[in-house]
Amino acid sequence: MARERWRAEFKRYAAPVAFLVAVTIAVLLVRSGLEGKSSSTTAITTTATTTNTVPTHHRRPKYYRLRAGETISDVALRFDTTVEELLKLNPKIKPTQLTVGQRIRVR
Repeated sequence: MARERWRAEFKRYAAPVAFLVAVTIAVLLVRSGLEGKSSSTTAITTTATTTNTVPTHHRRPKYYRLRAGETISDVALRFDTTVEELLKLNPKIKPTQLTVGQRIRVR
């Protein structure tokens, strides 16, 4: 009796789980196919339009919160950049007046 109940419970939950797995696999396959097509199309378009221009990379800004005892040069070393570059990215900060927890742009 208990075995029959177990089988009934298994059938009850196995079908929806199998369906969800199948849908997930289908979505992943379609998504990877679309990404493959868009990247090849982008590569062709980019090659055709940037023959005489320098490509620019639009990177999202990245920020860092200062910790106790850190200086602007410590942050520059950490992110492999220069103090001058950090000052260009953060024109309103003064290197001698940094505070703990202050958020500065590093990229």
